[in-house]
Amino acid sequence: MNIGLFTDTYFPQINGVGTSVHMLYEELTALGHNVYIFTPSDPRRVSSDENIISMRSMPCFIIKSFRIGLLYSPHDLWKIKRLNLDIIHTQTEFSLGTFGKIISKALNIPIVHTYHTMYEDYVHYIAKGIIITPSMSHSLSRFFCNRADAVVAPTQKVYDSLRSYGVCKNMFVIPTGINTDRFLSSNYSHESVSALKKSYGFDNKTPVMLILGRIAMEKSIDFIFDAAGEIFDRIPEARILVVGDGPYKRTLENIAAEKGISDRTVFAGAKPWNEIGLYYQLGDVFVSASASETQGLTFAEAMSASIPVVARNDKCIEGLIEDGKTGFLFDTKEEFIEKTVYVLENSDKLCELTQAAYKSAQQFSSHTFGERIEALYKTVIKYPECFRPDSQINTSTVILPKRIRVINGAKKRIKRIASKPANIVKRYIKIHER
Repeated sequence: MNIGLFTDTYFPQINGVGTSVHMLYEELTALGHNVYIFTPSDPRRVSSDENIISMRSMPCFIIKSFRIGLLYSPHDLWKIKRLNLDIIHTQTEFSLGTFGKIISKALNIPIVHTYHTMYEDYVHYIAKGIIITPSMSHSLSRFFCNRADAVVAPTQKVYDSLRSYGVCKNMFVIPTGINTDRFLSSNYSHESVSALKKSYGFDNKTPVMLILGRIAMEKSIDFIFDAAGEIFDRIPEARILVVGDGPYKRTLENIAAEKGISDRTVFAGAKPWNEIGLYYQLGDVFVSASASETQGLTFAEAMSASIPVVARNDKCIEGLIEDGKTGFLFDTKEEFIEKTVYVLENSDKLCELTQAAYKSAQQFSSHTFGERIEALYKTVIKYPECFRPDSQINTSTVILPKRIRVINGAKKRIKRIASKPANIVKRYIKIHER
């Protein structure tokens, strides 16, 4: 198959969506398919892979480290047509996701969509949630998903949420896979780990609480900082290592100063994907207070590295972390403190738990992930009558909140957002095929 993956985020950006897309790309390629990644251009990206197609973009005005795809010329669309895509798989609801839908409609290519992000946890980025509300994010998510042939939900949590929004399309729970082997401690020498620890002011006996991922408000890292003082009182030599970058970094640095923990907190910044496995080796415990996860890939990565995980009790990690057996779950600040201190003080007694955690993480095998997505593609292509019984998806159930109905006919215009560009593409292609 010729497969097009359309994503707004990809390496060098480090986040769950980029990781998921990269893993899918590798697994589908290994299965013998031609896979193309369409993603906004990024001046930091250095890649000689011709199958990674950078589309023209600009920095996002809300989150500067992200890029937004720009309007594309008919010539770009013509080049995509020549790839003879058999299926389109969108990984975003925004610029490249919309572009993928236009291509799908114009060229009559089946389309699958993966819903990665619970947007109700992110509306605070736009005027602190005043302009875009959670209910609006539900409506727009419903509108986008209901125009795909099939929807992939990474977890049961996402599946249940989308159904509650009113998504009525065929939907499948397929956890994103990871290459668990790349996080094994046996891949990294004692010397390389010790040298990296030393570069951050740690010695081999320093107890390290590791936070790894995008630094954003919804990750609730401030919760950990608020509890850190009591942990440091009980284990004075402990330290916090934050690996990653994001819009909330400056605020977190200020919070660390206010809490008096700056001298025990290291912000390492974002690191290249091929170095992340080494950074997991620095942690004695992986901590997370986020309740906005849709996949929990970092939990599975930490467990694959045999690092005990202390995480907020959340539906997205059901079946992955079992409290006291494959990791530790908490609901309150007091529970977080007690369980984190327990791990740091008893790391030599947790071999059985880390072994069980590693086994639990194997359910996220990247190979299984690739095979399940491949099977879905084949089914959507072979049985179109089951996925697109009508040529036009019924969008009559889309309800837009009053505060964006400021222009008369806004609802109708949004419903036609994909059809007009698609018709333009069709006309252009016909002209060039003469």
